[in-house]
Amino acid sequence: MPRKIIHLDLDAFFCAVEALRDPALHGKPFAVGGRPEYRGVVSSASYAARKYGVRSAMPTGRALQLCPDLILVLGRHTQYSKYSRQVMSHLHNFAHAVQQISIDEAFIDVSDLRAPGEETARKLQSCIWEDLRLPCSLGVATSKLVAKIANNVGKATAKNEGPPMAITVVPPGEEAAFLAPLPITELWGVGPKTGESLRSLGIETIGDLAAWPEAELVGRFGKHGEDLARRARGIDSRAVAPERGAKSISHEVTYAQDVADEDQLKRTIMRLSDNVGRRLRRAELRAATVKIKLRWSDFTTLTRQVTLPEPTDQDAVIYEAAVQLLQANWRPGRPVRLIGVGTMNLTDTATQLRLWETGTQRGQRLQETLDTLRDRYGRDAIQRAFVVEAPATSKLSDMGIARSGADASGDAGTRGEHDDPETASERR
Repeated sequence: MPRKIIHLDLDAFFCAVEALRDPALHGKPFAVGGRPEYRGVVSSASYAARKYGVRSAMPTGRALQLCPDLILVLGRHTQYSKYSRQVMSHLHNFAHAVQQISIDEAFIDVSDLRAPGEETARKLQSCIWEDLRLPCSLGVATSKLVAKIANNVGKATAKNEGPPMAITVVPPGEEAAFLAPLPITELWGVGPKTGESLRSLGIETIGDLAAWPEAELVGRFGKHGEDLARRARGIDSRAVAPERGAKSISHEVTYAQDVADEDQLKRTIMRLSDNVGRRLRRAELRAATVKIKLRWSDFTTLTRQVTLPEPTDQDAVIYEAAVQLLQANWRPGRPVRLIGVGTMNLTDTATQLRLWETGTQRGQRLQETLDTLRDRYGRDAIQRAFVVEAPATSKLSDMGIARSGADASGDAGTRGEHDDPETASERR
């Protein structure tokens, strides 16, 4: 099956964060950067400023010449890092393989999801916008190379006055045709020097490059020529390298309508606990702490946690701890907008073997059997009766999901529904 790789790029990220802090900046020509008297440079320019020719890496003094009314904002990198972590937490909900390549850019591999790549990209874009109010653009293709270039093209050709919010898809088999008319400078590995050498041969577009015999390119450029020939045809087999050393694993949902029914909240907790437990087992981790997150209808949010007697990766143990936290912190009948289940204090240390089989060990063996069956026959092949009997409004198709310990969520329904990647997106 063709891979489904998504490249995400946050649109004018630093400026977008500053506009959240100060809404008066919306639509104004402003830039994040250093002061001109200290020979500062522009780190990020708003789209209104870009109309005047202001660009990142431009000296601030030059930017002020181009746009005398430019508003200069000093950078707050702690805040940018905070928002970046929240964005990346959403990516982890949609994919097991996430490769962050900068503070505002990442690849994810969603090949294991049944949903088309474009559908997943739209859900992800909507999720990040609804939760964080950060615009982003995405490219979807069968490789990192083409997904990245697709995103560049989509952003450059977007007709929006403000952020592009573009989604550009290159279907399997159309990689070479998509790349062919683009200038060779769009291709990875073609810098100014290589570009000049290629143009001296009459090679102006990626299609021109693809038409040249590979042997001749290798003769002129060595191993680099072989790479150029392959990339020009859209061939790129590099994997999305997942992050290591997770500090927490969690899932959360934002209901399309606030929920005040205790059974429905418990059913949601059970599904979330199953997802968290499965992630722990796949990563060969156990958690010593379970936490829940609750957001009321007025957007007030609280988190509560409990330390377990011993680390666990079992769904049932996570569920029981989360339900106890719910009962201790939720007043019956109070509407809930968002609910989340998470784990922290992760370790890869195996549970000590005991001299005799205990209930915990029996539970682990049962869990391993369930995982095997679900991997073989699908995530919904075996369901707990408590969940199966749930009304339709509590199913994950009516929820948004977000991952990580960050304070992240996404609205569902018509406001950017995004299903759990291991359940709803894989439904037939």
